Amino acid sequence: MAEHKHGSMDITDQQNTFDGFIKFTKNATILIILFLIFLALTGA
Repeated sequence: MAEHKHGSMDITDQQNTFDGFIKFTKNATILIILFLIFLALTGA
C-alpha cells in the first residue's frame, strides 16, 4: 500500500470550485437583499 504524504495532493480544482461557490453565494445574497428592499419600497 502506498504511503500518504500530507499536503501532496493537487487541490486546485477543489479551490476553484469553492471560490466559484463563494462568489455565487455572495452574488445571490446581494440580489435577494436588493429584491427585498425593492419590495419594501414599492409595497408590492
